[in-house]
Amino acid sequence: MARPREFDYEQVMDKAVETFWRKGYEATSIQDLVDATGLHRGSLYAAFGSKQELFLTVLDRYNHVVVTRLLELLENEPTGKNGIRLFFATVIEHVLTAGPLRGCLVTNSAVERGLSCQETAAKVGACLERLEAGFLRSLDRMSAAGELRNTSDRRALSRHLTSLLQGLLVVGKIRPEAEVLNDIVSVGLSVLD
Repeated sequence: MARPREFDYEQVMDKAVETFWRKGYEATSIQDLVDATGLHRGSLYAAFGSKQELFLTVLDRYNHVVVTRLLELLENEPTGKNGIRLFFATVIEHVLTAGPLRGCLVTNSAVERGLSCQETAAKVGACLERLEAGFLRSLDRMSAAGELRNTSDRRALSRHLTSLLQGLLVVGKIRPEAEVLNDIVSVGLSVLD
């Protein structure tokens, strides 16, 4: 009979997310994960298999927690346009204040492992598809409320907003300046006016 887990799964996952987010996949060692989670190597391997399997589980956790929080910003605002503006304002605030976690694990993983690991690419793709779908729902709300002038291709606009987010996060890693980030968003969201 298998022994029951003797650790808080969510707490361990959150520590692993933070470690991979801060250091990236390649630079994160098993010892880094042991130090961050407080688990012994054997427990890490028993619970998650390999570093790669843990990383894929971390991407699922990030999708479930962080991407869900971002989507709630879009959905909890009274209008689609307000939701989109709040979404990007929140991302800018994150970039300006989050220190070494100011980027995005999804964006970082796409750049670091998207071409070399199909499993990572699939997990990143799933996150981006969720974000795109969230933007599309906001654009649909805008269209229904008469807030969107160009309603012919909301799917293309949702893809534009997803790309705007990814570009913003990449630039924010090297130029975490409010003026720079606000300019990027201002021009990027001008398609909604």
